[in-house]
Amino acid sequence: MRYIVRGLALATTTVLALVAAPAVSSAGAAQSGPQSLYAPSALVLTVTAGDDATTGTVLRAVTLGCTPKATGTHPDPRAACAELRAADGGFDAITTRDSGALCTKQWDPVTVTADGVWNGKRVSYAHTYGNSCVQASTSGTVFNF
Repeated sequence: MRYIVRGLALATTTVLALVAAPAVSSAGAAQSGPQSLYAPSALVLTVTAGDDATTGTVLRAVTLGCTPKATGTHPDPRAACAELRAADGGFDAITTRDSGALCTKQWDPVTVTADGVWNGKRVSYAHTYGNSCVQASTSGTVFNF
């Protein structure tokens, strides 16, 4: 009889602990605040062969996250994030060609794209260059991968 009473007490304690555990964890989750104090900035950058990013062949692709610190598979995320911050997220300023670069006029288009979120706002950007030399002649680091 003594063993039965101990067994029931142990079983009751275990059941109560299992029932109370989700209530405790959900109460803690409900009270938590925002995950970050920064607006999200996370981008997927691509370089695509062709003049249309949707039908062209993706040659290279990287990720870039800029808040709260520079991260991602981009080879130089700190410089790329600094460049985007300086341009206030304006990709047209970043894709401007260096006027001193010499390239052929061969038409072999390359398209760069940026998709994701910049400072909490949805971004979808595409820019086509005449060839890879023209694309490489931009002064920026964002699409230099």
